[in-house]
Amino acid sequence: MDNAYSLLMQGAMIVLGVFLFICLYRAVKGPATADRIIAVNVIGTVTIMLIILLALLMGEGYLMDIALIYAMLSFLAVVLLCKIFIGIHRAQQEKEGKKDA
Repeated sequence: MDNAYSLLMQGAMIVLGVFLFICLYRAVKGPATADRIIAVNVIGTVTIMLIILLALLMGEGYLMDIALIYAMLSFLAVVLLCKIFIGIHRAQQEKEGKKDA
């Protein structure tokens, strides 16, 4: 039975790896800034799921702690990206407003 669970987890990790590359493509080629930010957030989430599956597969508890730390860092990175892009958007709006006046 352990062999079946091992194969199931390895298959899930392969599928998540494919999803990771699809999200990476969206983060690079995304037509809008919002698409890129969401893709970066999904990449962080998929990476956390991969770390958790690896922890279950290897039976190592410390990997769960690493997944929690990575979740906090991923959240902070997305918040920081949103703040940066909001500031850029506001600066562009102000610049366009001065040109029109």
